[in-house]
Amino acid sequence: MNAFAPVAGVAVRIADREDAGERERIETFIAAHPDAQPFHSPRWSLAVERGCGQRGHYLLAEDSSGNLVGLLPLTEVRSRLFGAVLVSTGFGVGGGILAHHEVAAASLADAAWSLSQRLGCPTVELRGGSIPPGWRRCEGAYAGFVRALPDEDGGILPSIPRKQRAEIRRALGFGLDVSIGRGTRHHYRVYSESVRNLGTPVFPRALFEAMLEAFGDDADILTISKDGRPLSSVLSFYFQGTVYPYWGGGTAEARTWRANELIYYELMRHAVRRGCTRFDFGRSKLGTGAFAFKKNWGFEPQPLVYAERAADGVPPREINPLSPKYRMQVAAWKRLPLWLANRLGPSIARGLG
Repeated sequence: MNAFAPVAGVAVRIADREDAGERERIETFIAAHPDAQPFHSPRWSLAVERGCGQRGHYLLAEDSSGNLVGLLPLTEVRSRLFGAVLVSTGFGVGGGILAHHEVAAASLADAAWSLSQRLGCPTVELRGGSIPPGWRRCEGAYAGFVRALPDEDGGILPSIPRKQRAEIRRALGFGLDVSIGRGTRHHYRVYSESVRNLGTPVFPRALFEAMLEAFGDDADILTISKDGRPLSSVLSFYFQGTVYPYWGGGTAEARTWRANELIYYELMRHAVRRGCTRFDFGRSKLGTGAFAFKKNWGFEPQPLVYAERAADGVPPREINPLSPKYRMQVAAWKRLPLWLANRLGPSIARGLG
């Protein structure tokens, strides 16, 4: 059953993401909405499904004339460790309800909850968008970092605060190599070491490959190397004039050569040359090193508010690695050999969503 009971003239159904005409209609709606993010795109939903094996469901809200008035991409995430949940959007930091008016938003929220019951998922998580009435408001854990880019790449360095600018200038003197492409081999080596050092499992390499295939020219990988050794690498998305550096990290050696500083400076330059006007540095947990790092670049943190609804008696899902619940596991993971962490990590990480 792919349709839900209409509410106040708004009907919600599950979209056919494999239908090219349906995808084009959705992308047109997204392109016209000021709050849209790459996580709303069917391309994201399909890539998650292909790269992690977590099934996607895409809800569309239509008025009595058949006009599209809202949408909500959902990922059905199932894990032996973390349970079952419907997430909007899976493996994204945004992608919640996108609608033209409150009736459409409420209809999508109700349909998401109904779908979760059909699928046996006791919890629904919405990352961004409007907060449905009666849903639990989740805030105080994350902040987002977004700011405008200069019109020309020559204006980037002067726009960066003095201390961070000095670090970039040091990096520029080390003779580091900058490459931009779509191959995942060097990126995955660097990224997997980075997240292992943080004590968290790495995502499947297939997820990154699926994203690059789905987004085509709207995604790429920028890598900083020294004498042929990859030090820092980031997979980024380009969406409606904004660059989203998303999966990035550096090796332990990257600090010596300031590669983690150079990579984002070079990405800003690359984004400006592509015509981007904004840089979305993504979200970070309050009180972390990543949070402080982004503030040092002159970005002002903006609190992120999510929403959650759970069945009666079901506690909120806990996947925050900073939680005391996971302190011992995180410490143990940091000590794993990289080859072992890369073998075990994907089966765990694909259940985080």
